[in-house]
Amino acid sequence: MATPLSAQWLDYPTPGIPRTADGKPNLAARTPRTPNGRPDFSGIWKAPDGKYLANLAADLGEIPMQPWAQKLYQERQENNGKDRPSGRCLPHSVTDFDGHPNPKKVIQTPGVLILLFESYHSYRQIFIDGRPLPKEREPAWFGYSVGKWEGDTLVVDTVGINEKTWLDDGGHPHSDALHVIERFRRPDFGHMEVQVTIDDPKAYIKPWTAKIQWEYMPDTELLDWVCENERDFQHLIGK
Repeated sequence: MATPLSAQWLDYPTPGIPRTADGKPNLAARTPRTPNGRPDFSGIWKAPDGKYLANLAADLGEIPMQPWAQKLYQERQENNGKDRPSGRCLPHSVTDFDGHPNPKKVIQTPGVLILLFESYHSYRQIFIDGRPLPKEREPAWFGYSVGKWEGDTLVVDTVGINEKTWLDDGGHPHSDALHVIERFRRPDFGHMEVQVTIDDPKAYIKPWTAKIQWEYMPDTELLDWVCENERDFQHLIGK
């Protein structure tokens, strides 16, 4: 499988973060805020493990699906997810990157939240400048995302996600009707609560929600992680 290349700045102190008396990052400190009073989500984050990348519904048991979606999901399960996009060096999408254990860097500005993903050198934009979702949409790998504040929670609506993407590596499918609702909340300096709701009536009997915890990664930077096209696929095991 592809592995990160060596890089600099892995142990460089992050400026401006709260620290304890012994100089260690204080992850229990107050939530940082922007000049306009909003929670500041900036920083490098990771999901603690690959649990939700493997199965977004890991905590939920069996998700009731429409017959075609159930059949496709079962085929992917039996095939060990061999045909997943990442097996061909295509990047993950919205929900599987939410659950991905590799680092992601959030850059927050007044009008847009930018996520830089170490894996596959990918990025995502969430517009928080009040614009509506576009009426005309070509299917996009990360879809089209707009966010709004509800108190200290950023609520993000995403539509138009390309049907070639999977919700997770386990193979949960979706249709062109997929609407992803994410709720981001930073209760303290070192933790982010990410609630992901899947609303896709063409694929699932009813909406369902996963809850993922992110952890802040201090004193480090993203690596240069590049997938060499088509080198992995021939080694994947499946029927």
